[in-house]
Amino acid sequence: MRHFLEFEKPLAELEGKIEELRHLADGGDLNIADEVERLEGKVDRLLRQTYAKLSPWQKVQLARHPDRPHGGDYLAGLITEFTPLAGDRAFAEDRAIIGGLGRFRGRSVVVLAHEKGADTEARVRHNFGMAKPEGYRKAIRLMQLAQRFSLPVLAFVDTAGAYPGIEAEERGQAEAIARSIETCLQIEVPLVATVIGEGGSGGAIALAAGNKVLMLEHSVYSVISPEGCASILWRSGANAQDAAEALKLTAQDLLKLGIIDTIVPEPLGGAHREKAVAIAAVGDAIDAALKPLLDLDGPALRKQRREKFLAMGNRGL
Repeated sequence: MRHFLEFEKPLAELEGKIEELRHLADGGDLNIADEVERLEGKVDRLLRQTYAKLSPWQKVQLARHPDRPHGGDYLAGLITEFTPLAGDRAFAEDRAIIGGLGRFRGRSVVVLAHEKGADTEARVRHNFGMAKPEGYRKAIRLMQLAQRFSLPVLAFVDTAGAYPGIEAEERGQAEAIARSIETCLQIEVPLVATVIGEGGSGGAIALAAGNKVLMLEHSVYSVISPEGCASILWRSGANAQDAAEALKLTAQDLLKLGIIDTIVPEPLGGAHREKAVAIAAVGDAIDAALKPLLDLDGPALRKQRREKFLAMGNRGL
């Protein structure tokens, strides 16, 4: 069953009518082809009108859509011969981040991906994509493995943020995130990161400090969630829409600011409507971003990555 967001209610009504007509036709001799075709044309026009003028808050809702492809979907669609590698060799395995070895279009790579889970059971198992220190320490271990064997790193980012629980703080959450960012900036292999849904705070940049940073068209990337920002500035989560406007968290804003390098177009209506198409588009964008990096040696890759992040904030000054 398809989930519709609040701003998609008119679409839900039209698609509901189409389903009703098809159900009636299945049960008798009614010929409703013309009416279905008319309604489908109306749905297409409404989709184009709606998605041509999405607000930042509506993009936040889309980035969190429960049917949106998750990290595991991208691994299944883009990575062959995937071998998962578990644990941080210090405390535990963290299922919020999936990592391992595989092949991307014939090339051996190390892959890291946040996984939120597609249903209630999976969401609990993967802690809604919110990693604990052991998740980031696993990421560090795998990036160091990539360095040892000269393998590119592909990261798929989709998290509301790092897990904020007491036990995570007790085990050194901030230090683990900082070390993961440091490792991203130090390794001398190509690192291409793609924000596929939410890019939340340090929990996202811990995997996303790459040579190239890509974002899906309707994904978001921010230092704090709109709700968190609103609770600080307005003392109320009711101002989340205002916060989303102020944070400049959309792919379009971040491209202008030089925070990301490429926007990957999504199918009309969002990645959740045509998952295979969205995943293939991400694969093409990663391939295009990775190829020039393969011609650079280790020190050049490291220097390019560091200079990229040091330059952020200087645009227009």
